[in-house]
Amino acid sequence: MSGATREGTEYAVPAGVLGLKGPVEKPAPGTLPLRGDLAHIALAGSHLAAHYVIPHQRTVGAAGAELRLAPRADSEAFTTLAAGSRFELLDVAGEWVWGCPGPQGPSGWCRASELATEGA
Repeated sequence: MSGATREGTEYAVPAGVLGLKGPVEKPAPGTLPLRGDLAHIALAGSHLAAHYVIPHQRTVGAAGAELRLAPRADSEAFTTLAAGSRFELLDVAGEWVWGCPGPQGPSGWCRASELATEGA
């Protein structure tokens, strides 16, 4: 993906924006939507990842959503997203989804059932 743009998205990557210029400090877990295997497309010009993902726009359900660092019930929730707020889904693993409210974070795992049903 060398400077390509993805038309029709909020996170189009402008031509020439790719090309990291040296080491970048690794953000703390749960901050930016960045993992070793993937990252939010908006981070393509500033952080290196194996894959960049264009998020699927979702909405947090009526009870809110608890973000966790791991996709497990015994992983402590570090923040709660308000009901009706935006959730950018980046990955799905069974009953768990990984994402963020936006490219600035925070990012984490929540149960898919904590998101509003599409089209509802």
